[in-house]
Amino acid sequence: MAQVTISINSREYAIACEDGQELRILQLSRILDEKAKLLTDGSTQISESMLLAMIGLLLADELSELKKNKGIPETDSKISNEKLQGIDDELADLIKNLNDKVKTLANEIKML
Repeated sequence: MAQVTISINSREYAIACEDGQELRILQLSRILDEKAKLLTDGSTQISESMLLAMIGLLLADELSELKKNKGIPETDSKISNEKLQGIDDELADLIKNLNDKVKTLANEIKML
């Protein structure tokens, strides 16, 4: 079993995961960290348990909206592995394309 250290709201957590899942855990933790920054930006210190509850509510709201917009019934929380793999593949392609565009722009800026 592998272990990865994630950071959420400037706090580090050691997380155990299956071998090969380290990158996915880091990707997911970045989403949580972004939500934490969104919630804590410009506000007073929020307790860790309150922050966790608020992040959970934000993610639950986003998931609910996605299900509504995609026509997935609220009660049907099971999504096939094939569908998830397809979504992952699409996202990977989009990220690769975006990465290529950023590299191209960086090279163009260097030439200026």
